[in-house]
Amino acid sequence: MPLWSDILAELSQSAAQGSPPDFDGVRRRYLAGLHRHTDRNVVLYASGWLQRDDAPPTSTSITDEDIQALMEVTSGLRGPNLDLILHSPGGSPEAAAGIVAYLRSRFSRIRVIVPQLAMSAATMISCAADEIMMGKHSFLGPTDPQVLLATPLGTRYIPAQAVLDQFDKAQRECSDPTKLSAWLPMLSQYGPALLVQCETALELSRELVSTWLEAYMFRDRDDRAKFARSVSDWLSDHKRFKSHSRHLSRSDLSEQGLSVLSLEDDEKLQDLGLSVFHATTHAFAATPVVKIVENHTGHAFIKHHIPNPPAQAVQIALGPNPPAC
Repeated sequence: MPLWSDILAELSQSAAQGSPPDFDGVRRRYLAGLHRHTDRNVVLYASGWLQRDDAPPTSTSITDEDIQALMEVTSGLRGPNLDLILHSPGGSPEAAAGIVAYLRSRFSRIRVIVPQLAMSAATMISCAADEIMMGKHSFLGPTDPQVLLATPLGTRYIPAQAVLDQFDKAQRECSDPTKLSAWLPMLSQYGPALLVQCETALELSRELVSTWLEAYMFRDRDDRAKFARSVSDWLSDHKRFKSHSRHLSRSDLSEQGLSVLSLEDDEKLQDLGLSVFHATTHAFAATPVVKIVENHTGHAFIKHHIPNPPAQAVQIALGPNPPAC
């Protein structure tokens, strides 16, 4: 299995005199090799949120712009099979729904390969696959939605279920007048629509995941509707996981009945897939790139974030083999 340091050494060797390492060339060589090995279409969707904490969350998370990116890189690809290498912190459930609808209109057999983390809305996308391929080092995350809430400590993402639980607790305790003064500062944060928004956000997350599991991964089960809802409820259970960032391993997911394959079972695929991933993370760490969406032919949609730029903060490179890094 190639290590992060092995790909770093390869990138260092690729640097011509006075030129930076060939991040694009190394990554694209392994993407093409993965396609030759599997004879399947390959699309990389990777975000640099772990390396680029200076970038705004909208540039590294799942947004509706990603549908344009996927249209760009899947143009000309022939179905029915797609391997989607997915590494993302998540983002908009609505954008995830658009991505799933588009990819499923193009490919009838989709396998999601998770090289490290596919969290939140990326977990939701994974649940729309026929199979998920994970290594010992790979994790999905809970799908409980987060709401953006202005607090005295600043604007923060708060689990929707935590807001509902806190309000229920307040209702119980505020029946005691001596406790009312302690709750008033917290209750003042809640606008009139917040509780309804939290409830509908939770139901949307459960509904999307349940619908996709029933339609794709569980479609051959007689009890697919009931089973899909059970798994969807489990994934969205904030009380169970206690953290939206909780890492769910392939054994956790397999125990719930999801179709999870071990990356280690195909050593060649593991080597190629992790080489793609390591080369990608090196590009995030050493260049202004914050998101890469690319296919095995080198056709790419690549997003840059440049802190304090002279002109614009975000640039996009696209097309066949665009110079990205």
